[in-house]
Amino acid sequence: MPMWFAYTMIVLLVLTSIVLTLLILLHRGKGGGMSSMFGGGVTSSLAGSSVAEKNLDRYTVLVGIIWFACIVGLGLWMRLAVPST
Repeated sequence: MPMWFAYTMIVLLVLTSIVLTLLILLHRGKGGGMSSMFGGGVTSSLAGSSVAEKNLDRYTVLVGIIWFACIVGLGLWMRLAVPST
């Protein structure tokens, strides 16, 4: 595979890593985790999920799949590009 493929995968991996981190931080805490230990669990939980939360979940899963595909693509590229000894 050409070298530009690896550079494209690396750039895409870095971008999706940053976006995935931001998307995960945007999620609201469900309670019982580290946030509730330090006083973050004071808010009341609503029964249903809003459309924004569902879309945030979808975007997080989509970016996670792209992130995983970049890692697999880089691994396959390295296996084919780097000769084994």
